[in-house]
Amino acid sequence: MSDAANNSRGSVTESGWLARWRALPKDSIPRTVLVAALVSLVCSVLVAMAAVLLRPQQEQNRLLNKQQNILAVAGLLNKEQSIEEAFSAIEVRVLDLQSGEYVSDIDEAVFDQYEAVRDPAMSVAIDAGKDIANIRRRARYSSVYLVKSEGELRKIVLPVNGYGLWSTMYGFVAVERDGNTIAGLQFYQHAETPGLGAEINNPKWLNKWQGKMIFDDHGNPRIEVIRGNVRDDGDWTGASRTGEGPQYQVDGIAGATLTGNGVTNMMRYWFGPDGYGPYLRKIWELEERT
Repeated sequence: MSDAANNSRGSVTESGWLARWRALPKDSIPRTVLVAALVSLVCSVLVAMAAVLLRPQQEQNRLLNKQQNILAVAGLLNKEQSIEEAFSAIEVRVLDLQSGEYVSDIDEAVFDQYEAVRDPAMSVAIDAGKDIANIRRRARYSSVYLVKSEGELRKIVLPVNGYGLWSTMYGFVAVERDGNTIAGLQFYQHAETPGLGAEINNPKWLNKWQGKMIFDDHGNPRIEVIRGNVRDDGDWTGASRTGEGPQYQVDGIAGATLTGNGVTNMMRYWFGPDGYGPYLRKIWELEERT
């Protein structure tokens, strides 16, 4: 058979294949599958490109959100200043939770204690009998944020997390320079029940934490969310020695007892001996000596 005949046969075959494809109804299974596959492929490529291109901006937004929450709980948010400018007044350190001492061999600019939880070398499993916050593991180290003015410590902002009714709650607690008085509380992530447990984000409830005491005179964390309202007659004399009294108590949230219990457990774990207790104890003792 001549070359011309072969070329003619290939052309006819190709034309026949295309003709049969074009002859298929638009809603046929082969056409539908091909179109779906092509659309999925194009969308996947576009999403992947967007994720890569937007990642730096996303990371920057996360950092700004984190800094904004730290500034808010420290009472330093200022409409006349950018977040970056206001945050420059805060010194970031990395704390060894076991010793209560700062460490210098970890870069505080990139350290993330919640990412560190995933690294067995950087975290520890919490004994079930001690895990009142129900978080299972914690990092060996934590970032702490020191609010200073004219070189003197004014407040300390500490990251905390613990399980509520439905979710792990993440927030920051600001502590006064005495290491024992709460200056503020702020939650930035949780999935508690809207209208009930989600009231932990209500500014009126968060304001009730200001001025409350964390430890009794023996260094035991006593702060708690109670059921009902705190009966406060304004007389706190001597109550700190017993660990009982309105200075350790915060009003409960109606209909959200379990969320309130979760906040109590979170606070008592993180201010206990396996959390910030050793660190704050040193600050407390130093403040008393001065």
